[in-house]
Amino acid sequence: MRKIYKVAEREFNETVRTRTFLISLLLIPIIIGGILLFGDKLAPRKDAPRPPVRVRVAGPSRELSQKIETVFQEYNQAHPLGSISLSVVSTPDERIEEQGKEDLRSDELDALAVMEGDLEGQGGAIRIFTHKPKPSQVDALGTVERLLRDAVIDRRYETRGLDRKVLEGIWNIPIRWAELGEGQGQERAQGQGQRMARMMVPFAFMYLIFLGIVGMGQHMISSIIEEKNSRIIEVLLSAVSPFELMTGKIAGLAAVGLAVTALWGAAAYGAARWQGIQIDIGAGLLVYGLVYYILGFVLFSAILAGVGSVCNTIKETQSLMMPIMLVFIIPMVVWPRLAQEPNGELARVLSYVPPTTPMVMVLRLSSGTDIWPGEVVLSILALIAGVLAALWAAAKVFRTGILLYGKRPGAREILRWLREG
Repeated sequence: MRKIYKVAEREFNETVRTRTFLISLLLIPIIIGGILLFGDKLAPRKDAPRPPVRVRVAGPSRELSQKIETVFQEYNQAHPLGSISLSVVSTPDERIEEQGKEDLRSDELDALAVMEGDLEGQGGAIRIFTHKPKPSQVDALGTVERLLRDAVIDRRYETRGLDRKVLEGIWNIPIRWAELGEGQGQERAQGQGQRMARMMVPFAFMYLIFLGIVGMGQHMISSIIEEKNSRIIEVLLSAVSPFELMTGKIAGLAAVGLAVTALWGAAAYGAARWQGIQIDIGAGLLVYGLVYYILGFVLFSAILAGVGSVCNTIKETQSLMMPIMLVFIIPMVVWPRLAQEPNGELARVLSYVPPTTPMVMVLRLSSGTDIWPGEVVLSILALIAGVLAALWAAAKVFRTGILLYGKRPGAREILRWLREG
């Protein structure tokens, strides 16, 4: 144990003392602070200046044409920096449509809207054509669709003798969310942004575990490759056994990852409180997060230790890392489904697959849904079994592969190492 501790201490110190690590350690809190301070400036502007979007509308009736022109005129008055240049051709003619398509292809128009059928009744449709729309015009084209729909709706109200303002007054129901405090009379308004932030809490916890496991686990590969190429590994193996060296490296990097995850988590929590978002984090969730993080990190690092020991360069590890990363990244891809159904079939299955267990279980536990304690125990036991299997296999591969140079051993040779000893 003493030798493992010495290797872990060395690995920890070698990692945290580098400038690259210190920069990466502070990068996330700086980014979070920057987003909070300059969030308004980073968000898309609704009144951003842009060239007028050229739109032609073909085929509306005379009354509907007047309504369309009125709606677009009101929009242009309210948005002078992002106006829409409108031309209306009321004559329903196929030649008008074909001419509009040619103008689109020659970049004389940005959008062509063709009115079909009885739009003022209950039928009809609007076909909108574009040709290679610019990314900067995507929002404006959505606005064109909205304005045309509003014009048709206004015209339908008129034909039926209805007052749209009266109906909107009936439909308009102000809803104000409030969050209660701990004491009587302690209330504060809760905006949609705060509710969205609450919804993202499970993902944030899962992402922290993912960063700690995968992000810090990458240091295992680079450390082994660097020491192997510089032949430092031979000096280290003269003082410790291959298993002690591998275990010490895992323990040292696990401590680094734990420190980084704690700092990033504290920064995110502080930022949320700064914005007035209350996040309830119980002691039980922190304990479970610690257990799942440590076991998940040991599992991932053991796999990487085995991979790194049979390779001589970082480039050689890339082909072996791809299938491993695809498994670990599954929770990041399906997290909306997991957050929506934390007790669903998919969440339960992934809870017992060791590579995905840490992230899935942390997301489920932080979702606020009651989870049967037996599931937590079974998932931890499944993860422990996966960790022991990974350590057993990695130790056998590491013992032989760490001293091999030159051509990377094939799958058959690695399987032979596992069968021996």
